[in-house]
Amino acid sequence: MVSQLINANPVVYEKKERRSRCAPSDVDEVISLTFSQHLRDIKDPEHPYSLEELKVITEDAIEVDDQRSYVRVTFTPTVEHCSMATIIGLSLRVKLMRSLPPRFKVDIRVAPGTHATEAAVNKQLNDKERVAAALENPGLVDMVDECLAPSYA
Repeated sequence: MVSQLINANPVVYEKKERRSRCAPSDVDEVISLTFSQHLRDIKDPEHPYSLEELKVITEDAIEVDDQRSYVRVTFTPTVEHCSMATIIGLSLRVKLMRSLPPRFKVDIRVAPGTHATEAAVNKQLNDKERVAAALENPGLVDMVDECLAPSYA
């Protein structure tokens, strides 16, 4: 992980109880499944906590339009100058790219007003060429893979 922490003492929240569902029948269930099966356990790049525990990502921050094959995830960095915002967003994107059918367009966004360079981060996370270039960088891929690695704690 990172040697110098940007947010050395983050607020840590309880994880929500997992919901078990069979086949989703509506958009709310698809959102719930997307969150519980794919996003809730992604680890923060700086801390030994999940993005859910830090309230960086919540179920309410996921929008799914199955008809248009569109998913939007809005995340909230723990501090407005978080240098890990692009790694967090890239981790969210990669997890969804690996999990969802390829028909889905994924839009990853920093919550409005929560990051000092929000527009730049959003542009970086949603530009296909920039994402592809980032995923060619072995160091970045290692950081993303570490965030996505299963936790057995």
